[in-house]
Amino acid sequence: MENELLTRGVERIYPSQEALEKELDSGRKLRIYTGIDPTGKLHLGHMVVFRKLRQFQDLGHEIIVLIGDFTARIGDPTEKLSTRRQLSSEEIKKNARNYKQVIGKILDTNRANLRFLHNEDWINKLKPIDMLELASHFTIPQLLERDMFQERLKQKKDIFLNEFIYPIFQAYDAVTLDVDMEIGGSDQTFNMLAGRTLMKKMKDKEKFVLSMKMLADPTGKKMSKTEGNMVPLDATPSEMFGAIMAWPDELLVSGFELLTDVPMSEIEEMAKEMPGQLNPRDAKARLAKEIVTMLCNAEAADKAAEEFNKVFARKELPENIKEIKLSGTFPLPQLLIESQLTASGQEARRLIEAGAVEIDGARLTDIKSTIATHPGMIIKVGKRRFARIK
Repeated sequence: MENELLTRGVERIYPSQEALEKELDSGRKLRIYTGIDPTGKLHLGHMVVFRKLRQFQDLGHEIIVLIGDFTARIGDPTEKLSTRRQLSSEEIKKNARNYKQVIGKILDTNRANLRFLHNEDWINKLKPIDMLELASHFTIPQLLERDMFQERLKQKKDIFLNEFIYPIFQAYDAVTLDVDMEIGGSDQTFNMLAGRTLMKKMKDKEKFVLSMKMLADPTGKKMSKTEGNMVPLDATPSEMFGAIMAWPDELLVSGFELLTDVPMSEIEEMAKEMPGQLNPRDAKARLAKEIVTMLCNAEAADKAAEEFNKVFARKELPENIKEIKLSGTFPLPQLLIESQLTASGQEARRLIEAGAVEIDGARLTDIKSTIATHPGMIIKVGKRRFARIK
């Protein structure tokens, strides 16, 4: 995996991959961090960053997981066209309650080179004069460069001062921790580069930024709590297995690259065989087993697969199942209508929220889900309504 350290799943490295390679070749151990605002459950999207951190941890570098209990009070405006609801201190503590335990599924919490810190420990100590000093290192045009702010301006929507200065607080985290590198999703690049700017101005120090590719669905929406398509890291093995089996086929290659150790050469070959030679359902079952094994264990993965197959076993399907010719990607309620399993969008949404809808054996309860059809896909509504995509 060492030869893939700076390439697999990596979107971009600042200032460059060559500069970071040179630093790593020197033998110096780096202080590396990622920040997480506890606004909800940790999910497979977070796993992408944690896996990269684990690679660096295994090489002996110092890893810091920063719990953004202060910045969570503001709410990161990244990709938001409206202001986030501000969380209370109690909500933040509740959300972060099991973070260390869940992160321990991926990072080794027994090693001395891993620390968990909280940014309210230092940001709450800032005085007005300190805030003026921090703000003086940034310009209004710099902060307005963010895509979502530009979009809000076009739509004449408000940009509140607290979310406007969010990147400054995140940048201050990097300076306070005196880190050598920050790792995060590519959606965090603006915030991470703000830290690089502040580090250079306040400490005249180079801060590397490694942005990871996002685990996103075919529409480009990232897998997250905001989009309603997340798979929690603390889900049961069966829940996780079933949720992954419901993923659209187009997410398979990305899932294997970002969430497993399957060799890239094998993943590239898999991509060539899809669609056509490779059965998407078999590939998804393998992906689900890989992920559940990593987060739980092989026995739990085997049991989850067995339970899923019992539910989905072909012999349990009606003999004369309705076949529908359909191709493309659809919002789940629309898919039920197109499959002639519901008469209206209202009925479809009601059944989805009631937990009465399954795709390939996986129960779906989010009306915002987007489904990519494939030949052989089984759609079930209630106990007696079935359709097979041909």
